[in-house]
Amino acid sequence: MNKAQFIASLAPYFNGSKKEAQYAVSIVFDSIVRNIHKGEDVTINDFGKFKKVDRKARKGRNPFTGEEIMIKATKKVRFLPAKGLKEVIAGARKLEAAPKPPAPKPVKAAAKVAKKAPKKAAKKAPKKAAKKAKKGKRR
Repeated sequence: MNKAQFIASLAPYFNGSKKEAQYAVSIVFDSIVRNIHKGEDVTINDFGKFKKVDRKARKGRNPFTGEEIMIKATKKVRFLPAKGLKEVIAGARKLEAAPKPPAPKPVKAAAKVAKKAPKKAAKKAPKKAAKKAKKGKRR
């Protein structure tokens, strides 16, 4: 599952709005990245822990030439799955049913008409302004 598919699977929980689901996913990912960048661990119960790890400089070997090279020290993120996630993956524990998305709210016909009227007026206004600007340049 990629990010777009993940957002599409969450959209029903946001009244079918992919935009709101994308915003929520972006906030969660951004929060995780920012906290890991600060050096803080991010722990999500029954899912796992994201942790920043320092890797020491070490010797490596070029696979093509066989030459020994030095690999620089780096920082990386490590994910440690929680016990609950491990149990679900191993089949020792059943996955709980996902909560049902809320029923979509009924949309009133009057609200639709009110929303469409300003859009039409907004489209006409730039055309009139463009015509006036052209007439002013000809003089």
